[in-house]
Amino acid sequence: MAGPTTARRGGEKSNKQKSSKSARKPGSSGPPRPGGKPRKGRPRIPRPRPSRLSRRRRIVVWAAGAVLAGAASVWALYGAAWLRVSQVEVEGAKVLTADEVRAAARVPLGEPLVSVDTDAIADRLREGLPRIRTVDVERSWPHAISLKVTERQPQVVLEKGGKFIEIDSMGVRFATVDQVPQGATRLLMDPQDTPGAGGFGAGRLEREAVEVMGDLPPGVRRDTTAVRVRSYDSITLELTGGRTVVWGSSERGEAKARTLTALLKAARGANHFDVSAPSAPAVSGS
Repeated sequence: MAGPTTARRGGEKSNKQKSSKSARKPGSSGPPRPGGKPRKGRPRIPRPRPSRLSRRRRIVVWAAGAVLAGAASVWALYGAAWLRVSQVEVEGAKVLTADEVRAAARVPLGEPLVSVDTDAIADRLREGLPRIRTVDVERSWPHAISLKVTERQPQVVLEKGGKFIEIDSMGVRFATVDQVPQGATRLLMDPQDTPGAGGFGAGRLEREAVEVMGDLPPGVRRDTTAVRVRSYDSITLELTGGRTVVWGSSERGEAKARTLTALLKAARGANHFDVSAPSAPAVSGS
């Protein structure tokens, strides 16, 4: 009876030892979890979160850096010697000289380039030099001001007192010269010849003549030596070769220009053309 009982107890003991060994595996830490399942890996250690104070410090550092960078930029723009105006560049001047443009512009040399008033410079140029039609004033970094001018071109010239007044395509009197510029058309004003001319001032009649010149084809404009104005509706062109063209008023200018071009081609030997009524033109002379 004693033998079987001893054997059964020994078997139970060996089974418990096996189960405890199987519950612990290499690499496991601590006692086995309830139910015999071991823990997997090492427990995770939480990282410390940045405190509010450290975040505030970073913000303060960034803000201070931005302020210093801005201060350095302002100092460079207003205080650095190599960012001050030392040159004035002129482009587009043909009749005017570069020195005349610089003198009228009065660019403040030595001033910080960033603080130069470019609009004031442009106003001074237009007021001091009426020959300038448009002007662009630009900063040319690091130390120059660029003046790009477009000069007015004379559409006609009006003789007065032995001088010649230049008038552009807008009817603006912009300069007085000693002689007729090459290729310019003379404007001859004879308003007293027509009683009805008193209703229009000289300025209006000048603009009418300029408008007629603007409607002419380029070839005809080059051949036009003079435009004579007696009244609003009595404008005559004088062409090379002793030819004359009765234009009438400035109205229907494009139609008159087309008619005149056709007549000049069809009647090459004629010397008098009338396109005042473009639908019923007339040609005479040979």
